[in-house]
Amino acid sequence: MSIFMTSGDALSRPSLTSSACPVRPLLALSPVRQRCPGARATQPKTARPSTERKTIKMAARFLFFFDFDETLIAENSDDSVVRATPLKKLPASLSDSCRPGFFLKHSQRILTFLSECGVTEDAIRAEIEQIPTSPGGAALLDFLLARDDFECVVVSDANSYFIETWLQHLGARKLFAKVFTNPAEFDINGRLVLRPFHSHTCAKCPENMCKQVVLRDYMSERVMERGEPFQKVFYIGDGENDVCPTLALGQHDTVFPRRGFPMHRIIQDLCKTQPGVYKPSLMPWERGEDVVDFLKEILQEK
Repeated sequence: MSIFMTSGDALSRPSLTSSACPVRPLLALSPVRQRCPGARATQPKTARPSTERKTIKMAARFLFFFDFDETLIAENSDDSVVRATPLKKLPASLSDSCRPGFFLKHSQRILTFLSECGVTEDAIRAEIEQIPTSPGGAALLDFLLARDDFECVVVSDANSYFIETWLQHLGARKLFAKVFTNPAEFDINGRLVLRPFHSHTCAKCPENMCKQVVLRDYMSERVMERGEPFQKVFYIGDGENDVCPTLALGQHDTVFPRRGFPMHRIIQDLCKTQPGVYKPSLMPWERGEDVVDFLKEILQEK
């Protein structure tokens, strides 16, 4: 069974943008080019992502990678669950303790704080389920759910519990062939415990995940399985750690950085200071409909 809904399936279920949707929509292998220095995973090749692959539509022409926080959803999921605490905010000593490159450890400290405050799994789930999509995000998901042309994958430095809970609640889990993220599960004390996705040697990325390693490995694996490359690869994100994976894309691919966010600014600076180094085309987005309009044009190409 395909993970993608056919047009008929889309008509038989409420649209994600309809009033029946429980989450308020708010918004908005191609040639491998540049390898990030040191972007080589040290985890064994047999290691699996936190979520098993769903059935894949082999006829998909395009591969689409998605970030999660502030891309699929409108906010940072760590900030969302803090609303489950009695004061609905972190103490200053904790909120100011995050260091660049060590976001997973900071997230774990937040989850430990929630546990100490007596926040239950049900309360965490309720907060995650209430997170709205990014502006126009529901329209983008509806568009992709109704078509077989796109193989979609989540690559996120959040965690498996947050992502799976949100996608399942929204009714969009079937769209994604795989979710690559940090594994998470509740221990016997009711605390959500995170584990790093992998180790790597890329100096530019957080210690627990280099998204370029994930992207390269997945594209290589899928090309071997399909016997041919995808016509185009797309990547949509917002953060600093979304830049590294896009350096592996080629001139026929497209990157969607969220306008005005760190990813967009860093790529703009890179294009100015090192002309010609950045290969994929750029399509900044503010609303999901911006991406939908672009994809409609791509689908018209032969």
